[in-house]
Amino acid sequence: MNALISGPDERHRCAWVGDDAEYRRYHDEEWGTPLHGDRALFEKMSLEGFQAGLSWITILRKRPRFREAFAGFDPDVVAEFGVGDVERLMADAGIIRNRAKIEATIGNARLVREMTEGELDALMWSFAPPGPRTRPRSMADVPAVTPESTAMSKELRRRGFRFVGPTTMYALMQSAGMVDDHLEGCWRA
Repeated sequence: MNALISGPDERHRCAWVGDDAEYRRYHDEEWGTPLHGDRALFEKMSLEGFQAGLSWITILRKRPRFREAFAGFDPDVVAEFGVGDVERLMADAGIIRNRAKIEATIGNARLVREMTEGELDALMWSFAPPGPRTRPRSMADVPAVTPESTAMSKELRRRGFRFVGPTTMYALMQSAGMVDDHLEGCWRA
């Protein structure tokens, strides 16, 4: 597979975008853009956890419903979810109905609620590798796990967070702009 593709606007993009308009929008407007804020990073953590074992486009297409079902990923609200909410979410075909992931999201919200404002943001960003680094030329140059994502995962797990493995955390680091894995030649690089 070529490392880059040309879109309908003739811009060169990372080939993982394919020809899907939503993926193209996500690539162009979100992926690799620095994201800050406890609530925003809690949402990323949650969605990346739900993505484990699935394709990101599946999560991206379900994201509006996820946001509705999980109260906009407000950690204070989600932390109050109980058994009835778990059952409600398990019955919601608009999200990924995985009990372990739903319960982890609620548990993770409770942990975020216990933190001081800005603490989750500061914690996660403390694992961002120093830049600049060599821009990847192909997807083969993009790691699935790094020492930084492994360290982030280890610290989050030590604090009790779930569904925060090193691969999931590297995907979060890419998505939240802690690393920039846009390939050489991509218009976003």
